[in-house]
Amino acid sequence: MTSRLLALTVLLFAWTAAAWAVEAGDRAPAWIGSDLQGRSVSFPAVAGGKPTVVIFWATWCPYCKAFMPYLEAIQRDYVADGVQIVAINAKERGIGDPAAYLESLSFPVLGILEGDEIAAAYDIQFIPGLLVVDGAGVVSYRRASTDLPAGQTLSEFWAAEVREALDLALR
Repeated sequence: MTSRLLALTVLLFAWTAAAWAVEAGDRAPAWIGSDLQGRSVSFPAVAGGKPTVVIFWATWCPYCKAFMPYLEAIQRDYVADGVQIVAINAKERGIGDPAAYLESLSFPVLGILEGDEIAAAYDIQFIPGLLVVDGAGVVSYRRASTDLPAGQTLSEFWAAEVREALDLALR
């Protein structure tokens, strides 16, 4: 699939998606993106019917950097259940190198580059956007906005919410 066709597919989907934010209980919008190697990735097919943690992130985001170690622990604890982490780079300001950042992580994530159109389909206004999508493709968790500073306390709070949503999705 050419990059132009891929972009048109994502834009068409974004245009047909609801104009409101995707919330818990809503079907997660389907999307097609490119991974770090330029291969086409289709969601929800890539999830294989298993719960997925989706994070919209950027290299400049202190909240994202503070939360990544918690994602590593979540990935490690739920990998046997087939749970994967999908990290969609969005709202990147050209400051960092998203591919290099993802490759530097000490745990496997499915990295999607240039995810602004996907973020728009989910109405992600603030980074990080953090969701859990259950095996049926329904959003079971979407983090609420916060005024709290980036750091351990907030990251632990989000990690606990993600774990709770995953536990419910795996029942």
